[in-house]
Amino acid sequence: MKILGINASPRGEKSQTLRLVKAVLAGAKSAGAETDLIDVCKLNIKYCNACQVCFKTGKCVQEDDFQGLFDKILAADGMVWGSPNYFRSITAQLKTLIDRMADAIHCQLFTGKYSCSVATAGGSKYDEVTDYLNGLLMNFGSFVTGGVGGSVSGGLQVMEKTEKGAFNLGKALAEDIKVRRDYIEQRETLEESRTYFKKLVEIHKEEWEHEYEYWNRLKWT
Repeated sequence: MKILGINASPRGEKSQTLRLVKAVLAGAKSAGAETDLIDVCKLNIKYCNACQVCFKTGKCVQEDDFQGLFDKILAADGMVWGSPNYFRSITAQLKTLIDRMADAIHCQLFTGKYSCSVATAGGSKYDEVTDYLNGLLMNFGSFVTGGVGGSVSGGLQVMEKTEKGAFNLGKALAEDIKVRRDYIEQRETLEESRTYFKKLVEIHKEEWEHEYEYWNRLKWT
């Protein structure tokens, strides 16, 4: 059972978001998971240029750190994504990574995975980030265990409480993977997303050869 943590705060070891990502991984490890932590802000990931070559071939034309991270994402059974709230959204570094993953959403490559998110904010709006990330992870095909966020302006006690919540979220994530939990309330959203992207790929089957062949191998199920 492999769980990957992705931290998208540029503040390095001073980051409270990193603190929460580490807490999730610690909780997962206590439940038997093998964990790995990636700091997206230390990687060289270029902007998507919308060339759509990945739709045709399954590979990105950019030569940077994306493919190595993407391989780790695909190999993981579970993930935690973390970002501070920057102007009511995620950091630019995480958005740049996400924009490079269009092939993954078209092919619903997170199907069978379990994910969660953590976030921090100066005020109380950390849920703008956890809601966004959890919704996105579901769009990619993943079940979502939950999200935890905290207000750094709340002081030491608030962040300590949030850290404990993140640890428990990590344990829950690992348990979900162990038992292959079926979140029935999420299934409608997952099926809607899967149906939409299958139709989209079929419409573009002449130019999106890789993705069309992928769904053919799955017999469009």
